[in-house]
Amino acid sequence: MKLFRIITLSALAIICASLSMYAQQQGQQLRMSLEYTTVGPNGGRILAKGTVGMQPRPEVKVDPRTGKETAVWLPTNNAWIKDSVWAKDVHLAEHLERYFPGTLFDPNLLHLIKQSGSYNLSDEYVPFSWMLCEEGGETVLHCYIKMVADVVTRFWLASEETCLVDRETGTQYRIRRTEPECIRKHVCFKAPKDSTLDFRIYFPPLAETTREVTIFGVPLWSLVGNPVTVRPHYEGRVNYYDTIPQLRQPRLLLNHLSEDAPYDKQNWNTWKVYTDAHLIKPLPDNTMAIWQTPEATYLAIAQEQNWTREYFGWETGEMLVDESGMQYHLREVQGLPIDEIFFMEGNAGDYIAYMLVFDPVPLDKPTITYVAPAGEPFNAWGANWGGLVLPNLDVEALRRNQSLFNYHPREVVE
Repeated sequence: MKLFRIITLSALAIICASLSMYAQQQGQQLRMSLEYTTVGPNGGRILAKGTVGMQPRPEVKVDPRTGKETAVWLPTNNAWIKDSVWAKDVHLAEHLERYFPGTLFDPNLLHLIKQSGSYNLSDEYVPFSWMLCEEGGETVLHCYIKMVADVVTRFWLASEETCLVDRETGTQYRIRRTEPECIRKHVCFKAPKDSTLDFRIYFPPLAETTREVTIFGVPLWSLVGNPVTVRPHYEGRVNYYDTIPQLRQPRLLLNHLSEDAPYDKQNWNTWKVYTDAHLIKPLPDNTMAIWQTPEATYLAIAQEQNWTREYFGWETGEMLVDESGMQYHLREVQGLPIDEIFFMEGNAGDYIAYMLVFDPVPLDKPTITYVAPAGEPFNAWGANWGGLVLPNLDVEALRRNQSLFNYHPREVVE
């Protein structure tokens, strides 16, 4: 479905630049950058916001008897749909300058335009934008647009094609309803001229792990296959959950190295032997990456394998500690025992990764400290039972390290 031409913010920016100079001369302040807030007009969490664009203004006709103005909206190549509905009520949006300052939704800017005598784009174009929020257990797409007349007819909002698609998993979140109710119908409505309308499209709640969606089927807002990042950065930190990482889990090779007896920390012949560790590109020992989910925090640790068969071990006392002292305890090491030393069999020169699973660390923690307490001494060549503390690790940096732990097959040249 082709769209009519959309004017972007570039033209508006030219006017705003001149208005900024005018405002300085008059001792006024013109706010230009979009302000970020996590709370939407209806109290829900904001997932994403659009910039403010402009559409060509439809023709407005005046009824000579009543003096009322009527705008027949521009077609969107769906004239074959004959169903139409009169909306009893439409939502009016207020205080959008909090979310779109320095735009044609901002009364401060409109006042400066009028005061300076500058050309007013709103005489020929209609400003519009959108906001995606979490509200009442649903995902709501708010579609904002200026009211150009007393009455608007043949307006188009959404149809059964309208949906959100998780760009990582492909999960489709289909349209549930709209306000006003007008799915697959042209809608006619009345509202105060120059007010801003808030059309709402409701979808199922997005998964907490969703980072990016594509919006389909909202043509008047030019949302017809647009990728949108949701749960964006908040105070310099990523404000969304990760998907659960999938590192290769080691395979048990031998229940005991060479002596069929119960595990004895002091007798390495009773230790288990594992193989097929998750291989990675060369990284320094103890390089880390973190994945945060609502249920758990996953911490990958890089290790260099110096011998064909090398021992490792983790204990239940290991934890992550945030800046407030809150502790997040080790739950498991994927595919491997806790409180037992074991051998990993591979090639000398392998670089491998282990995945530790801790209690969930909240998203608002900027740093974390890794603590591995000193262990009980044991009898083995090169034995090391000393503890390890890595303080004030930048959680955002650890999340950026995730790609370092992609599987990298071993390459051997004979």
